[in-house]
Amino acid sequence: MTMLHATAGYILDVQQGASPTPPTPRDRELLRSLASRVAEIAALPEQAGKRELWYRHNRLEPVRPLVLVFPEDSWAEVLPAETLELTEPFWRQQEWYLRHLLYRHEKLHDDFVIEPHLYVTKLFRGTGWGLTPGYRSSGRFKGAWQYDPPIKDPDHIEKLTYPTIEYDGPATERTLSAMREVFGDLLEARAHCPPWHANLIGEACALRGIEQLMLDMHDRPEWVHRLMGFLAEGVYRQVRYLEEQGHLTLNNGHHYNDSGGIGYTHELPAPGFDGEHVRLADLWGFGVAQEAVGIGPAQHEEFILNYQLRMLQHYGLNAYGCCEPYHTKFAMLEKVPRLRRVSISCWCDIERSAEACRDRWIFSWKPNPAMAVGRFDPERTRQYIRGTLEVTRGCTVELVHKDTFTIDHEPARLETWARIGREEIDRLWP
Repeated sequence: MTMLHATAGYILDVQQGASPTPPTPRDRELLRSLASRVAEIAALPEQAGKRELWYRHNRLEPVRPLVLVFPEDSWAEVLPAETLELTEPFWRQQEWYLRHLLYRHEKLHDDFVIEPHLYVTKLFRGTGWGLTPGYRSSGRFKGAWQYDPPIKDPDHIEKLTYPTIEYDGPATERTLSAMREVFGDLLEARAHCPPWHANLIGEACALRGIEQLMLDMHDRPEWVHRLMGFLAEGVYRQVRYLEEQGHLTLNNGHHYNDSGGIGYTHELPAPGFDGEHVRLADLWGFGVAQEAVGIGPAQHEEFILNYQLRMLQHYGLNAYGCCEPYHTKFAMLEKVPRLRRVSISCWCDIERSAEACRDRWIFSWKPNPAMAVGRFDPERTRQYIRGTLEVTRGCTVELVHKDTFTIDHEPARLETWARIGREEIDRLWP
């Protein structure tokens, strides 16, 4: 299983929601030893250099393409849980995270910046939509699954309720205190509130089913508008609660952005920030619509984007997209205010995407992760990367290797991919 981390994207989850308990002297010594090594790496001049590149990159300045590798589900093959020394779940997670930073520094050599910070995600209690989505699994590890939607009849929409959330301050503070007691003089522990992303179509498909929802767009469009309007209002209420109650935290530093970039920017927080109360205008926002891959531009705009804009209009900068292709939908994306980063998946037409992005949006390229599975061919990988880099000259490009479910238990494939990416960049940007 994976969990979304504030800076590292989807990482291996060995914590499984456990709360911290006092670490044993031996555990504390091991954790501090790892943290000390990370602190030394974070202080290296190369981190400052990479950090400045990200600031310039996110300003759309003409710098070399940046490289990131997020193994995601493949972390279980790179740093398996059984290699960890600690047994207490919470501290076991911290051990894994620190070791993952050491691995990045020693093996991947990408443009991921190692900072002297550790993040604690703020804890919230909440309700759902009144109806609980179900899922049917294939029963295989990392296998397929499908929705078992609760809205099987259009009239069931009447059963939906707006979700509520409540901040669990005591639990968050206990975790922060525990982290600061162990790491305080080595790495700073910070509270983090992940910004709610504007999905909506994902929630709608979980409640109605993706095939049925697509039929509904044709058979009962007004009903779909009613559903999407309800979902947009429900998500916006949660976001406004976070803003009004002062729970938001800035994401303009070393924060996972969009579906794979890094958020360093001096353009946020927005003018008027008081240094304490974070507003939506001070944040990166993120819109995604992976379930819309089979929906045309007009339907995407009408049934999805127009409702996402209710939230995206409030953010200081925006990113959009994940695995879904946008080479036929760039005209639609022009409506996203302050759009800065667009995900260009391996399903996109690279030439059309490059022409659309150019000096307007970051070309956040997600190369085909399937090339790391089966017979791995470094030369084929090199030609693949080279072809995209040549087409995208003049764009603000980042190469983000992610969405890897397996690497056939050969971590060297990711290390080779990162090395080839750097070599091809050096060839074109000497």
